[in-house]
Amino acid sequence: MSLLRSFATVGSGTLSSRVLGFVREMMMANALGVGPVADAFNAAFQFPNTFRRLFAEGAFNTAFVPLFAKEIEGNGIDGARRFSEEVFGVLFTVLLAITIAMELAMPWLVAYVFAPGFADDPERYNLAVPLAAIMFPYLMCMSLAAMMSGMLNALRHYFAAAVAPVFLNIILIAVLLWSWQMGYDAASIGYGLSWGVLAAGLVQLGIVWFAVRKAGVRLGFRRPRLTANVKRLLWLALPAAVTGGITQINTLIGTAIASTQASAVSSLAYADRVYQLPLGVIGIAVAIVLLPELARALKAGNAAEASSLQNRSVEFSLFFTLPSAGAILVMAEPIVRVLYERGAFAATGGTPVVAATLAVFGVGLPAFVLIKAFTPGFFAREDTRTPMIFAGISVGVNIATALALFPTLGAPGIAVASSIAGWVNASLLFGTLVRRGQWGFDRGLASRLPRLVFAAAAMSAFAWFAYDWWASAWLQPATPLYYQVLALGALIVASMLVYFVLAFATGGASLGSIRRNLRRSGKPAVTASSED
Repeated sequence: MSLLRSFATVGSGTLSSRVLGFVREMMMANALGVGPVADAFNAAFQFPNTFRRLFAEGAFNTAFVPLFAKEIEGNGIDGARRFSEEVFGVLFTVLLAITIAMELAMPWLVAYVFAPGFADDPERYNLAVPLAAIMFPYLMCMSLAAMMSGMLNALRHYFAAAVAPVFLNIILIAVLLWSWQMGYDAASIGYGLSWGVLAAGLVQLGIVWFAVRKAGVRLGFRRPRLTANVKRLLWLALPAAVTGGITQINTLIGTAIASTQASAVSSLAYADRVYQLPLGVIGIAVAIVLLPELARALKAGNAAEASSLQNRSVEFSLFFTLPSAGAILVMAEPIVRVLYERGAFAATGGTPVVAATLAVFGVGLPAFVLIKAFTPGFFAREDTRTPMIFAGISVGVNIATALALFPTLGAPGIAVASSIAGWVNASLLFGTLVRRGQWGFDRGLASRLPRLVFAAAAMSAFAWFAYDWWASAWLQPATPLYYQVLALGALIVASMLVYFVLAFATGGASLGSIRRNLRRSGKPAVTASSED
């Protein structure tokens, strides 16, 4: 399977999830606006969701996957299955203990850890505690699901792991539709959404569990023991959890700081949903596919292939990320208005703050994606300590900047801090790879990168001037939503055409080069169904 096809498989599943996520957020904005229930739900959901990304996606898609891939190469599918069973026994036990402890400590955690600003607001605090308690077992479901997803990715079966997250949004949309039909109040909707999150965790775990069995790996439960393999995984996973989830750590910190101001948590959440679309489709897809492929190349001693994989992945990432960042920066206000400005959201006047927050996130978007492309260069070599140190520096920069800017700028100040921290982290990762000789900056990337930057800048300028004309005719708040959607869609399509024409005309991109450089002819590690 080619890298391009693998990126497309993971990216299409993530795109489906993100598009449905937009629908979900639009419905939530209509039902809850940026009021206390929205703040409470978003803060409560952020807690297990961040831990999921830290200890599940962060740890297992960076530490577990290379070890699992090496077991396949060295000991075949039986050795990989034994290793997985050892890990599963320990992981299940640890997660169960964490879940019980967190449930008992939830009132304290809400008040002093992830939403300290709620402690002085009884309405938000009394909602956040039970909502977080309902949703926290989602962490256990999704951590186990992430392990299964890592196995599928190492086996080059990407589809099930990519499509499983779609069901979170399907279930939450169904909850919102039912709540609307039944006429529930805001608090009841918040409880319904929380139970929906827990149900979605169980559904997603079931999907990847059956996919692993279909791929030829039948896991059994083993008594938890700290075997040599498990100790090696834990040694790699702790720093990998911090590094792989650095964006989420900064988001959690931002949520805690924002909880001291009414509506700031919800404003961050709505802006986050928009910029997560390109980050998820591009950055996460590249990280998921690149890590096992890079680990295989290094295991085989093929430094040239490893270098090509890294360069082509960065090239692919920036080809789509640069125009996305430009579009978000220039068109943040109409995007937010068209997506959210109706119902309770319009009544609370959230558009200016959310749009400003989103525009700043757009500036940081290329950095967030590059972090996803650079970290596999460390993890594939089983070096998780170095990126963890850089992640710690990034967190320090984020906290200091957010605390300095939030009192005057509010939610946009937190976005500024997150973007600055992202660029600091990406710069440290790239500089270290180059200094160690682990990054071969090839002529193709060096030639195409400035041309892509030019094409994205020209597209942004076009969108800026075209928006003035479009806005006066079609994008006014009083214009019917149908016309606003068409006008915004036409502006986005026109901007895309400008970018792609310039990118291909200047040589920043080439269809033949993309096909040639991203094609791989290697066989899957094990014989299994090829339907993914």
